[in-house]
Amino acid sequence: MTQTAPAVAPTEVSPSLEEDHSSAPTDRTSAARLIGIDVARGLAVFGMYASHIGPDVTVGGPVGFLMETARGRCSALFAMLAGFSLIIITGRPYPLTGRAGRQAVAKVVIRAVILLVLGYGLTALDTDVAVILSFYGVLFLAVLPLYRLGAGTLALIAAASALVLPQVLYTVRTSIEDGNWADAVTAHDPLAQISGTDGIIELLFTGEYPVLTWFPFLVAGMAVARLDLTRPGNRTRLALSGGALALLGYGGSWLALHVVPHALSTVASATGAGSASSAWWSDTVGDPEGHTPLAWLLVAAPHSQTTFSVIGNTGVALAVVAACLTVAERMPRLTCLTRPIAAVGMTALTVYVLHIVALWFFRAVWHVPAIEDETLSALPVLLGFIAAATLLATVWTRLFRRGPLEHLLHVATQAARNIT
Repeated sequence: MTQTAPAVAPTEVSPSLEEDHSSAPTDRTSAARLIGIDVARGLAVFGMYASHIGPDVTVGGPVGFLMETARGRCSALFAMLAGFSLIIITGRPYPLTGRAGRQAVAKVVIRAVILLVLGYGLTALDTDVAVILSFYGVLFLAVLPLYRLGAGTLALIAAASALVLPQVLYTVRTSIEDGNWADAVTAHDPLAQISGTDGIIELLFTGEYPVLTWFPFLVAGMAVARLDLTRPGNRTRLALSGGALALLGYGGSWLALHVVPHALSTVASATGAGSASSAWWSDTVGDPEGHTPLAWLLVAAPHSQTTFSVIGNTGVALAVVAACLTVAERMPRLTCLTRPIAAVGMTALTVYVLHIVALWFFRAVWHVPAIEDETLSALPVLLGFIAAATLLATVWTRLFRRGPLEHLLHVATQAARNIT
C-alpha cells in the first residue's frame, strides 16, 4: 500500500534529533501539533536522564516509582518518535517521490551513518550508559524501505513484528549461548574491529537495543506520523490504543506468569532474584544468568526484549504522545509552561550527547561520587542535569532554529541535494 504525493506536498518541520529539511508550518494547528511531539521527545530525554543518572529504584516511594517508570519506557518513546521523524524527513502527509524522494532517502542514510559513528564515539567514553545512537543508525536503515506505506499497513507491520521478532531474537540468542558462531562472525566483522565492540552481532541481537525488537517501535512511530493528527478523534484513538496495548502487554505478562506452571519460580531462579513477582513490569528482576529459560518470554520487564515488553512499552509511548498532542492543541496556557520541555525535544541529539559527555567528565576527570551514588543523594544531580539541559535548550532555541549538533547533522545531509 503506497500513497501518491500531490504536485506540491504539504510540509512541516520539527527541529529534533532527525530534523526535516522542509519549511516551518504556517498554521497554528500544525505548529501546536509539532510542539506536542517535541514535548513528548523532551519527556523521553528526561526519562533517559533518570535512567542514567537518577537514584536507583530500590530507594522506594514516589521517587523510586518514577525512576522505575522511566526505565525502558522512555527509550521506547524515544524510538517511536524517531520513526515519526523519519516520516517527516521523507514526506508527510504524503511520501516524497521522484528526485525529492531519492534525496530524502539519501538524507536518512547519511544521518544513519553519522549516528552510527557518533554512537560508537560515545560508547568509547566507557560510561555506564548503553548508548542508543548506533542502534538508531541501523534501525533507520532497517525501516527506511517502508517509508512509502500508509498508516494501516505500517500498523500491521508493527504489530506483526512485535509478535514475531522477539521469538526470533530469543532463538538467535539461545543459539549464541549454545554455540560459538557469533564469535566467529565478530572475529571477521570490520565494524567490530574498528569499534572495539561485538559489531553487527551486538547491533542486531545481543545489545541493549537490538534491532530485531526495537524495529516495531520505529514502525509504530511511522504509522502515527501518517495519521491526520489535527483530528481529535485520532488523538482519542491513539490514547485508547495506547491504554489497550499497555494493558495487554503488562496485564498479559502478569497473567501468563501466574497461570503458566512454575513460570515465576523459573524466572526467579534464572535471574538469581529472590522473587519474580514484579517481572511483569519492572526490571528489578534482573537479567538471566547463563542460559535463558523459555519462561523468560512471559515477562514484560523493560529491555527484556519480549513480545509482552514491546507491546506494553508501545502502549505507554502512544498514550504519552496522545497526551502531549492534546495539551499542545487544547490547553494553550499549559502549552506555554511546557515550551521549555519542547525546547529540549527540539535539541534532543545535542542534550543527549552532552549528558553522556558530562557523565564521562564528572566520573573520569573529577571522580564525583554523587553521580555514582544510587541513593536519594543522586536526585539533586538528576535535577541539576534536567535544569541545565532545559536552560540551555530554551536559550538556544530562542536564538537559533536548530540545536548545535542538529545543525551539523543538517549541514552534513546537504550532500544529498546533488542526487538527481
